Amino acid sequence: MHDISAPQPTRQWLPSAAGVVVFAAMLADQSVRPFALGNAVAQLVLFGLVACVPAWRTRRMSYVDIAWPWGLVVLGLEVLFLGRLSSFVVAIACFYLVVGARMGLAALQLWRTGDFDEELPRYRYQRLRWQHRSLGSERADLVAEILVQGWANCTTLAVPAALAIASDHPAISVITVAGLALWGCSWILESTADLQKLRFAATAPRDGVKRSCEVGLWRYSRHPNYFFQWMQWNAVVLMCLPELIGHLGRTNPVSAAGLVLGLLGASASMYWCLVYYTGAVPAEYYSVQKRPDYRDYQTRTNRFLPGRVRR
Repeated sequence: MHDISAPQPTRQWLPSAAGVVVFAAMLADQSVRPFALGNAVAQLVLFGLVACVPAWRTRRMSYVDIAWPWGLVVLGLEVLFLGRLSSFVVAIACFYLVVGARMGLAALQLWRTGDFDEELPRYRYQRLRWQHRSLGSERADLVAEILVQGWANCTTLAVPAALAIASDHPAISVITVAGLALWGCSWILESTADLQKLRFAATAPRDGVKRSCEVGLWRYSRHPNYFFQWMQWNAVVLMCLPELIGHLGRTNPVSAAGLVLGLLGASASMYWCLVYYTGAVPAEYYSVQKRPDYRDYQTRTNRFLPGRVRR
């Protein structure tokens, strides 16, 4: 039987350390350096004002759910304004703008309706981790956790934007088109999973007992929305592969190695985040406490990757 163990500290220093290598690689690349520095300042200001200051005042980390997606929107705008206009540049900009605005608007709606007046469960889970490893102050822990997400927007998650801005190929490749198709399908399926969950929550009979959602895509994965969100980042990695290959011949070996690490790290870091850091594991820690049938649901259904229903 699947079980959700007590919270343990995550090795979040690994993606953060990889981010240092990626950022150094972008600074060593003359065609990418101005974007890397400007984006770092923009993300620092955004996360500081939107997440760090409110978190310091309220001792709630949930505000990072506003800062992070709007940080993606900032990346999309930077691509449009700094890149040489081409179909590839527009495609990468649209990816950041659509993905960021979708989550950003949803976060603003939660904030307006008062959902941020209490800490979201995934960030309550972080406090359980701090019992094992803390900076010695709740406020310091809050700011550090927020800046981990801001740092991702400056490093691994910014590599597709960096490649688009440095691009000198106006034509779009077949691989990029395939990545666009994968992104479109994954975006539709993520939205479908979210709608199925909302309909279930609104119409399922309760009878005094909270039941787990097993309709539609939720029959094949306990977190299909997270899976298809991850697939969108795999799609943008695929979209960028031709440009990455072309760019390797125009930069130095150190920057080339760092950009390769960064592009692959965009997929790896999102998987780690959506499964272990703020995604499936924190959600299921509370699901098994709230819904009596959830452990049975775990035995039948894969946690992340969609698969057959076990009986």
